[in-house]
Amino acid sequence: MGRETSPWLTSSRQADRGVSTVFSELRAINERPALFSRMTIAALWTDPYISEQMLRFHLDGSVAISSGTTASIDASARWMREAFHLTEHSRVLDLGCGPGLYANRLARTGIDVTGVDFSSRSIAYARDAASRDHLRVTYVNEDYLVWDSSRRFDLVTMIMRDYCALAPDQRRVLLGKIERLLGPDGAFLFDVDSLVALEARAESTAYAPSPAGGFWSPDPYFEFHTTFIYREDGVSLDRFVIVEANRTRTFDNWVQHFSPERLASELDQAGLRCAAVLGDTAGRPYDAGSPEFAAVARRP
Repeated sequence: MGRETSPWLTSSRQADRGVSTVFSELRAINERPALFSRMTIAALWTDPYISEQMLRFHLDGSVAISSGTTASIDASARWMREAFHLTEHSRVLDLGCGPGLYANRLARTGIDVTGVDFSSRSIAYARDAASRDHLRVTYVNEDYLVWDSSRRFDLVTMIMRDYCALAPDQRRVLLGKIERLLGPDGAFLFDVDSLVALEARAESTAYAPSPAGGFWSPDPYFEFHTTFIYREDGVSLDRFVIVEANRTRTFDNWVQHFSPERLASELDQAGLRCAAVLGDTAGRPYDAGSPEFAAVARRP
């Protein structure tokens, strides 16, 4: 007759295995990933629930989280029209256009605008707003790294530092595309995070339960937020691991930080030249102590 295993011992072993599993999962959360090893931008902007939260931030003109404040958007649109001499004969391409807050403002003065974004929710909002105001805007629901056009544009814009969220190979693809899309005197206006912003950041880990749901899900979840810093590469990563009852998701927010010199070198390698360094996309003067800056690139 064999020995029976006591219920207490069985329970203890199961508990040990459970603790081991939790320990392994927590260790994985805090392991430093290789640079740009996992890109989750599309998941963030195309998830039906999260994209609704993102759109809400876009449309809140009192905060600068997604599209900028109402005042800053107005200032940028006004400066673009003046600085690039945009008229009803001009063509403008807004990459990562979101809900069309910049594109529709430019179109209100008769400019021919094309907006590209892979968030179907944002594009639907932009189209509805343009239709109501009878604006000349073409909105394309597609990844701008894949989308292409035979048209040539007088101005290409990428605002709210979208450029910094791309991996190096993606940025090369993007700049090659922009070089082809620019007209003879066309310009590429975009903004980036500076090295000053990186210097102010530190590695950290935070944990927060959301028993009633929140930004990431309408259902209860636990959020693990880990910040990794790659100072020699000028990169930061905010990793969000969202644990729900029936699934675990990971969202990686990579940010490449630039100096004007590094940005000019990257543009040069793509066949573009940095024609101007600015404080922002509203044309303010460059500030070396600011966490962000803007640039205008042109063909040589």
